[in-house]
Amino acid sequence: MKRTLVSGIKPSGRLHIGNYFGAVKSWLELQDSYNCIFGIYDLHALTQGPKPADLKKAVFEAALDYLAAGIDMDKSILMLQSLVPEHAELAWILDTITPISWLERVPTFKDKSKQFADNLNMGLLNYPALMAADILLYKAVIVPVGEDQLPHIELAREIARAFNNKYGETFPEPMHKVNHAGARIMSLTYPERKMEKSLGEKNYIALSDSPEIIAKKLASAPTDSGKNASASKSPGVANLFELLDIFSKDAVIGGFEKAYRDKVISYADLKQQLATDIAAYFESFRAKRIQLAKKPDAVWKILREGSARAKKIAEKNLREVKEKVGLL
Repeated sequence: MKRTLVSGIKPSGRLHIGNYFGAVKSWLELQDSYNCIFGIYDLHALTQGPKPADLKKAVFEAALDYLAAGIDMDKSILMLQSLVPEHAELAWILDTITPISWLERVPTFKDKSKQFADNLNMGLLNYPALMAADILLYKAVIVPVGEDQLPHIELAREIARAFNNKYGETFPEPMHKVNHAGARIMSLTYPERKMEKSLGEKNYIALSDSPEIIAKKLASAPTDSGKNASASKSPGVANLFELLDIFSKDAVIGGFEKAYRDKVISYADLKQQLATDIAAYFESFRAKRIQLAKKPDAVWKILREGSARAKKIAEKNLREVKEKVGLL
């Protein structure tokens, strides 16, 4: 029997290339090997206080991205977290065995505490426990994630271990899978930081960006004078070469590497070449997404049906948990 894989992304904007190479690409490659459950985690998005209309739009945009990227409904389940209330119920049960100190040490809580200082809500602290519930509810054995999510997976393992020790063997301890090729693509304007949507649209390249927008975003990416070649590239230049390694042909990469070493590199030429290659890579994605966007009812139907399939699994597993803790 196939083992279960769980992964997903919070709906906070369109998928960008960091999301794709950090997680989504590996999802597509694993659909034939695992029972895959991919989630749009809208309960997590509430921690940022979105407007209701914006949240619904973000969910729809996320569904378009997933489907256009290649999530196959004949092989996988695509579900919406809020349509499976068992996520929240299991999270509460896990809360009762999770020390607060475990939650406080998660690096992302410290980061979010600074980023959302004017809305430091309980959800930000409890975010990792809900994420653990997202994983353990389906007894997942593998979770493809970006490198920044590794502390969350380790916490899920600790929570699973704590529950099993107290109530008997119930949850497998999930293992992470990091797609190292492009797993840490950096921001276009702040190349010392990982590419993320919270930094603003000019910091990332969305999979659905047009060729013109891609070229415009890359044009403003920081570089250097081109006359300071060294073994250690500046953060902005290193990020551009990282993108070349992912999207461009070996001959193109080699040509720019030589030009860099010879201190004759034209970053304008590099950025234009990179824009062309990135646009070509996601050309079919953009075309498919445009067609899906014309059929919103069909997209929402896919989400409802996928959530119903996920709920059947969730109900069975939560029933076992509730019996063990004495709730039934």
